[in-house]
Amino acid sequence: MKRGWLMRMLGFTYNEEGLGELAGLAAALGLEAYALAVGSRDSVADYSYSVFKRIYYAPRMSTDQAFAVISDLYDKIKPDMIVAPSLKDNTTVLAMLASNKKLAMFTEAFGIVLMEGKIRAKRRVMGGRAEAYYEASTPIALTIARGYYAPPASSEKGAGLEEVKPPASKLTILSVEVKEKGSVDLESASIVVGVGRGFRRKEDLRLAEQLASLLNGVVGASRPIVADYGWLSEDRWIGISGKKIKPKIYIAIGISGAPQHMAAVMDAETIVAINKDKNAPVFQYADYGVVADLYKFVPKLIEKLREKLGGR
Repeated sequence: MKRGWLMRMLGFTYNEEGLGELAGLAAALGLEAYALAVGSRDSVADYSYSVFKRIYYAPRMSTDQAFAVISDLYDKIKPDMIVAPSLKDNTTVLAMLASNKKLAMFTEAFGIVLMEGKIRAKRRVMGGRAEAYYEASTPIALTIARGYYAPPASSEKGAGLEEVKPPASKLTILSVEVKEKGSVDLESASIVVGVGRGFRRKEDLRLAEQLASLLNGVVGASRPIVADYGWLSEDRWIGISGKKIKPKIYIAIGISGAPQHMAAVMDAETIVAINKDKNAPVFQYADYGVVADLYKFVPKLIEKLREKLGGR
């Protein structure tokens, strides 16, 4: 549907890959788009989708430097929307900008609809059990929920790149240590097997790993497995404080179903729960539920799957 008005977007991301989501949003909504990214020229160029009129970049910026730069760009570009993927540092910078410029701000928004002079968006509330609609006048700052806006189908690049020089930081950086990236990409997996407190020993997680392998999926975990027991690395953590996922199938094994965990899996197409407690909250969210001891049921499930898949 044609509009007689055009909205202008200024995107921001600490993670160059976030430019793909910003480009997807701009393309889906027909926005005039600009972006600021933290990264080298070469790394940013890999995501210089032609939907952007210009991408500004700096190899490294603290949050106060990023705020100063995006504040200047806001005054220069005069965007209707200032948007960032929903990541911790991105949210910090946009919150600083929104406070300074007296803007409304939505977090983890999706289902964004444009109206002349206004924006309407949805976000999950009540621990993910409901969706709420929000509406505000532009200009507005918002972070977008991960996984809702895919990069444009066309891989055409062509946005102009311009390096910016941030002002001196008020923070003193004592050292920089690159966080080791995990080998598991939960956020893009189509099948995820989640493990929880129902597992009695770390060695028993092999049951989940075998099941995930048969299904060409990956293993994720609830908070206790990662934060309390340390049985799996942080990149496996599914929850409000960890990763939010959107797989085709999510299999929750031995997971009670705390709101903080379920809020991160509510976008799964199908949720399967396996728990010996018939009153476990997870069954309220599940499409399919199995009330059984995981130590008895999961080996049988693996056995049957191997039979169906030819013994692999």
